[in-house]
Amino acid sequence: MRVAVIRGGRSSEHDVSLRSGASVSAGLRQAGHEVVEVTIERDGRWIADESELMVKPAGGLLGCDVAFPVLHGPFGEDGTVQGMLECLDIPYAGPGVLAAATTIDKLTCKRLLAERGTPQVDFCEAGKPGWRECVAGFGLPVWVKPSRLGSSVGIGRVTAPGELDDAVAEASRHDPRVIVEADAGGREVECSVLGNESPETSVPGEIVAHADWYDFEAKYGTGGMELVIPARIGERAAAEVRRLAAEVFVAFGCSGLARCDFFVTGDNRVLVNELNTIPGFTETSVYGKLFEASGIPYAELCDRLVQLALERYRRERRFAF
Repeated sequence: MRVAVIRGGRSSEHDVSLRSGASVSAGLRQAGHEVVEVTIERDGRWIADESELMVKPAGGLLGCDVAFPVLHGPFGEDGTVQGMLECLDIPYAGPGVLAAATTIDKLTCKRLLAERGTPQVDFCEAGKPGWRECVAGFGLPVWVKPSRLGSSVGIGRVTAPGELDDAVAEASRHDPRVIVEADAGGREVECSVLGNESPETSVPGEIVAHADWYDFEAKYGTGGMELVIPARIGERAAAEVRRLAAEVFVAFGCSGLARCDFFVTGDNRVLVNELNTIPGFTETSVYGKLFEASGIPYAELCDRLVQLALERYRRERRFAF
């Protein structure tokens, strides 16, 4: 098939997206597909083959059979590009509009998880009435994060009460919605998910950061982290991680792919941290590595995501909305 790989974007995760998109393009070519690379520049221009692209409904996107957005953060992972592709009637890989929009916002996602009774760390929204009292009840350290960014951009670890306001101010530079989370302790564990209504999960992996915590440099710098597969959490906790990953994926109406992140405490409690509907997707990223360890090589993974995109498209077009 002819696949439009959409990468870049206007968010602060632009460069990470370029790397993910290049890897996906290579994987799709290895699987036998023709790839058209579409780059969204930081100023919002769409570029294909070094020419500015005008997107029109007629003929789809560059005559492609399917689009494969590999966009991280706002203006791509948040339902905006997905909504445009829906309006253009173009099949696309990854989450639909609603799943993308609800999961990218940590506050919205965690509130919906709380309604379901899903185990997670305590949290509150900075600036809301009573938020300081709420944070005081968490103990220290706490984590201050922009609600709608990924890749650890703008995150602060607060270890003393006097650091809180500065951390909130820094997070607010990136997003007016700021979340404060209690510290869970324990191990950071991640699980990859693949599928539509009946997803499959990977063996869980454990993140070991070679830094004080798993920040941007640890995620993307050389030697910044080690991925231990399988995670050293025991069979029972590993089974619970996989069960919750699939359950949360389905609950949010996700499709194609996602990576569900967890904390596993010293007493083996499994807590959901967040759901990433377009996780980092290079061949060395956690998402691909976990499925490689589960028996699905990278090129096959890319190919299956294209097939899942078409499967969802055909199913949804049977309904008259």
